Amino acid sequence: MGSGKTALVEVLIPELERIGKSVSVITNDLVTAEDAERLRRSGLIDADRVLAVEAGACPHTVIREDPTMNMEAAEQLDEAFPGTDVILLESGGDNLASTFSDDLVDFWVFVIDVSGGGDIPRKRGPGVLRADVLIINKADLAPHVGVDLELMVAEAREVRQGRPVLVTNCSTGDGVGEFARMICDEVLF
Repeated sequence: MGSGKTALVEVLIPELERIGKSVSVITNDLVTAEDAERLRRSGLIDADRVLAVEAGACPHTVIREDPTMNMEAAEQLDEAFPGTDVILLESGGDNLASTFSDDLVDFWVFVIDVSGGGDIPRKRGPGVLRADVLIINKADLAPHVGVDLELMVAEAREVRQGRPVLVTNCSTGDGVGEFARMICDEVLF
């Protein structure tokens, strides 16, 4: 089970569209288009607005070392849908060491979840420390996995030294509206 990045994209799409933003999506995985297919089948977005990048190696390679395939996918979406306001780029894998190339993204979101353990913020991976926003997802699972959510959030805020931390629950939509507004404020002005 992952951190819920695809589920977060699924609840973010209608929220961004509700506030008048046109959305496209690029998913990254090793050798599958499973996340892209899930989004296409969801009915939440025109299937043509979803592209899959299959890294053929660690998915983090195409977001950091050589983002060319993702950049080409973004250009393809821009050409096909010139009014696109936001391209959400979802990278596969849950690796505390993953980072995005500055050439690829304007706003870096790092997603962790409570079922991975309350100690994740204390591990201080680059995503936890340097992302534009840290999302702590699956908040509803905290009592079921023995995580003190308030402590996890406090430790995340401490290690991030004032950088934004949002808590989300994709099954209820909690925190998603705030996340969408942040994207609009920080990226779309």
